[in-house]
Amino acid sequence: MGSVRCVKCHFSYPEDSAPYRCPRCDGVFDFDPFPSFDSNKITPAATGMWRYENMFGLPVGNPQVTLGEGNTPLLWLEAEGEAVGLKCEHLNPTGSYKDRGSAVLVSHLMGRNVRLAVEDSSGNAGASFAAYAARAGIKARVFVPESASGPKRKQIEQYGAELIRVPGPRSEAAKAVRQQADAGIPYASHAYLPFGLAGIATIAYEIWEQMGRNAPGSIIAPVGHGGLLLGVVRGFDALHAAGLISKQPYYVGVQAAACAPIVQAFDAGKSEPEMVAEQATLAEGVRVNTPIRGTALLNALSNNQGTFISVVEEEILPAYAELGKCGIYVEPTSALAWCARKLLNGKIPGPVVAILTGTGLKYGE
Repeated sequence: MGSVRCVKCHFSYPEDSAPYRCPRCDGVFDFDPFPSFDSNKITPAATGMWRYENMFGLPVGNPQVTLGEGNTPLLWLEAEGEAVGLKCEHLNPTGSYKDRGSAVLVSHLMGRNVRLAVEDSSGNAGASFAAYAARAGIKARVFVPESASGPKRKQIEQYGAELIRVPGPRSEAAKAVRQQADAGIPYASHAYLPFGLAGIATIAYEIWEQMGRNAPGSIIAPVGHGGLLLGVVRGFDALHAAGLISKQPYYVGVQAAACAPIVQAFDAGKSEPEMVAEQATLAEGVRVNTPIRGTALLNALSNNQGTFISVVEEEILPAYAELGKCGIYVEPTSALAWCARKLLNGKIPGPVVAILTGTGLKYGE
């Protein structure tokens, strides 16, 4: 396993259990350091993102749980006179980028002989976890807010997971699952557990290869808990540390104005986000009022490495529709990246790559 420690007390992650928080101080676990990148250790014959398996930080011989995730297209369009790359993460096996994290996380759980695990989600992470748990033979119980999209709930149940609908906003589902986790059931949290970040970093590695072993000028990504953008930043960090790119992209994290704790912290010059009101938004995938990776992400984008912006509700559906007219069917959360591209057109370094997070087939209007 890669080196994983508590960010507060530096307690090493146990080798014989699967806690979601530090048993000593209740802190959050993270890689320390993040697995390095070595182009000589790419496995060309492996499927999808598993060509980078030696950069995942898993122990040698650890089980591999895969549904063929990764190797998603980087599609180039011309928009308002500029070339824009769309990293089509909505084309992963369960329809979202979450599959990259789930593949590594569930592989980790298999290595710990976990046979039952719980998760909470607005939909995409829950569906992804349910699918990979089914593949691994792990019993899954997924807590979702009552407002979660109908197609996402159906998808979770189709994989054989037990679906628990929780009344109230997204945060209530998080509270409900933590009660079970604190009672001893392994919590396969895509937010708290860091292992999936190594899978998400493969988005950066693929973009680098798809661009002829170069980095784009800017990356735009929706931000909820912060794991997507943080994983991508760390992927390009690893490429830079390996001497494979001369500089990193400029990063743009996008939140819905209805729930934008990281944007508010960034604008106020704070190093960690504070809980904000959790208002309704079409971009349900980023409706997170207490982002677990918010502090790490704010620190990662300090020193003018990037920015965070929010998008008002009135701008989301037009962007969603505009992508559709380009032949791209994504859910409204993905449209946040397109909104940001329009708002920042000509103001950030090019070429720009926007990450499309989830398929429109999951969107129940």
